[in-house]
Amino acid sequence: MSKMTPSTMLFFGLVVLNALLAAVTTFMPQGTPTGMPEGESGLLLIAVMNGVLVLVAYGALGYVGLRLTRKLGYPDLLDARVSTRQRFVNPCIVGLWLGLIFIVADNIFSRFHQYGPLPHPPFPTSIVASFSAGIGEEMVFRMFFIPFLVWLISRVVLKGQQERVTYWNAAIFSAVFFAAGHIPAVMYLLDINTLSGIPAAMMAELFVLNGTLSLVAAYFLRRSGYLAAVTVHTSADIVWHVIWGLLR
Repeated sequence: MSKMTPSTMLFFGLVVLNALLAAVTTFMPQGTPTGMPEGESGLLLIAVMNGVLVLVAYGALGYVGLRLTRKLGYPDLLDARVSTRQRFVNPCIVGLWLGLIFIVADNIFSRFHQYGPLPHPPFPTSIVASFSAGIGEEMVFRMFFIPFLVWLISRVVLKGQQERVTYWNAAIFSAVFFAAGHIPAVMYLLDINTLSGIPAAMMAELFVLNGTLSLVAAYFLRRSGYLAAVTVHTSADIVWHVIWGLLR
């Protein structure tokens, strides 16, 4: 059996960390209309279930994505060809700017419906959620989803043709699914019972903001690897959910 590379060990470490964050979040303020089930035993069971689900599902999909990124020649987690500036500094700067842009966009979109600005997780849950989203969502929607579609369409179906075009089409599909995945949480936090109850302006905002973040993260995934995608996502969420959530 071949020895695990440092990148692989780091990947599994991030999977475990994300599972722990998912479990810890169960015990933190949720900001939901109905609240969490009462009783320590009930919360503990939910925390364990959340942690195990993230560990298994995210770990499995993420590992497939890790193998496919290597197969396709994308930068590995600790690829020596990628500098610290490319992996962390530049994505962080872009993410901070994205967070500021989201704040401005939210103030514009919220003028066109009765619910006001989009809801944020309460502090300090917002901090944990920002890191959890950066690690987990990039693992599934970018590192798995995009390379899988590129491998399936470009390498298997098209026999190695149109790989660049396929990548960005896959990135767009990833952005759409990523944005749609945020709809149930918004409905829950705003106590909206039906999909038709979401105002058109709010729906547009969900797809514009999350779609933009998705495409930027996809750019950094291809250019500097998964950790760069995590960095841009997490830094944007810290400005958007943590800082702006507190200021509001």
